[in-house]
This record gives sequence, structure tokens and C-alpha cells, in this order.
Amino acid sequence: MTEERSRMTIAPAIAESFDEIVVPHLDAGFRLARWLTGNEHDAEDVVQEASLRALRYFRTFTGGNGRAWFLTIVRNTSCRWHSGIPALSDMFDEEQHSSGLPGSDPESLLLHTDDVTLIERAMSGLSSRFRQLLVLRELQGLSYQEIAEVVGVPIGTVMSGLSRARRALRAALDNELKRAGSARRTTPREQGADAALV
Repeated sequence: MTEERSRMTIAPAIAESFDEIVVPHLDAGFRLARWLTGNEHDAEDVVQEASLRALRYFRTFTGGNGRAWFLTIVRNTSCRWHSGIPALSDMFDEEQHSSGLPGSDPESLLLHTDDVTLIERAMSGLSSRFRQLLVLRELQGLSYQEIAEVVGVPIGTVMSGLSRARRALRAALDNELKRAGSARRTTPREQGADAALV
């Protein structure tokens, strides 16, 4: 009976601390998992598994940056989830296709959709390490120190890795833009006309 009573008094304290430290970062964990897995369904599963692991091992959390601690768990869970190359799929995005966007005309929506697709294709061509670094820095807004904690490498490695990742993304975007430009010129006549203009 005393064991049961002690569990009841400890459990709310752990649950409350867990709620304060991990729960506010579930959305950030989902966004990271979405980029690492390539689709929303796997990302949901990864975040659920990571949350369970975080709860199970919460007693090992020694304080500090809860966001970096949880995103480390999400990253590791994602790496274990897909041992190979993540499957790419085009999932329906409610926000992207909703008509509730104020002041958006079809042309600007199409251009935005094209930009998002272009970036997703370029990011998918990068190595997993480069994708992780770019997502953590540019999309999650983590500092270099926080990224170093999440990835488990020195801060200098993060900085040089981000530099290489940005160069690789630039090159991938250039390739995607060239590919998109050449795909538009489908007939030899159009290609010849473009060459004459240059």
C-alpha cells in the first residue's frame, strides 16, 4: 500500500514536469520528423514513439534545454524508424490547398506551391545529415549550440556542416531550376528559339 501511495505522489510530479518540458515541443518534433521521414504519417508515428521514449526515460533528463533534449530523441527515433532512404510521397496538405487564405489569388497560390515543391525536391536530394542540419537551423530555429546538443557533435562541426549543407542546397536548387526550365521547352523548335535569343 505504501508503494502504491508513493507512486501516486511521484507520478503527478513527473507528469507535470514532462508536460512543461516536452509537450510544448511536440509541434517542433513533428516538423523535424516530417522532414526526416518524408511523410506525415511516419512523422506522427515517430513523434509518438519519441514521446513515449521521452516519458519512459524522463528521469534521465538532467535539466537544461528541454527542446534540444526532445528533438534529439525525435532525431534518433527517426533514424531508427527508417534505416534506409525515407520514402517520398506527395501528401495532401490542407493548409496549402485551403481557400481560406486571405488575399491570395490563384496565381500567387500556384507560385507558392511551385516554390514549396521545388524546395522539397531539392531537400530530398541532400544527404540525411545535411537535411537534419538545415531543418534544425532554418525551420526549427535552433541555435548552433542547440543543434550541437541535438546531433551530438561539437559546435564547430555544426557550423561547417551547415555551411556545406547550404552550398549543397543552393546547388540542388540550381539543378532543380535548370531541370524545370528545360522541361518547359519540350519541342525542338522552342529550344532552338530560346538558343537564338541567347
